[in-house]
Amino acid sequence: MFTTAVKHLGTKPKPAMKALEPRFRPEQNQTITRAIFEILKEHGPLSVAQTWERVQEVGIKDLTSKTQMKTVLRWMKQRQKLKQICNHVGPNKQFLYTTWFTKPPTVTGVKSSST
Repeated sequence: MFTTAVKHLGTKPKPAMKALEPRFRPEQNQTITRAIFEILKEHGPLSVAQTWERVQEVGIKDLTSKTQMKTVLRWMKQRQKLKQICNHVGPNKQFLYTTWFTKPPTVTGVKSSST
């Protein structure tokens, strides 16, 4: 018990994370967030890679890199404009971004009939 207390007192607390702020002008930020929101609303839950492909198809000129898009997605999640869901595929996890209004995909299993 004494060693547990010493270990607990010896650890440093994690530093507090500051809020994310995108480095765009307000009108650029509004354009980018609206476009990403529309993409996710229209095409359902998407991974970061799938979202980046859709953003490139739309051709948002202010968003030049995938890292910038990830920052915008995290900011939108922090502002509760998007949510992130985890999809377990076997032993792997897949994190998907979606709007709050999109229903999660339902898993249709094979039902066995007992006769």
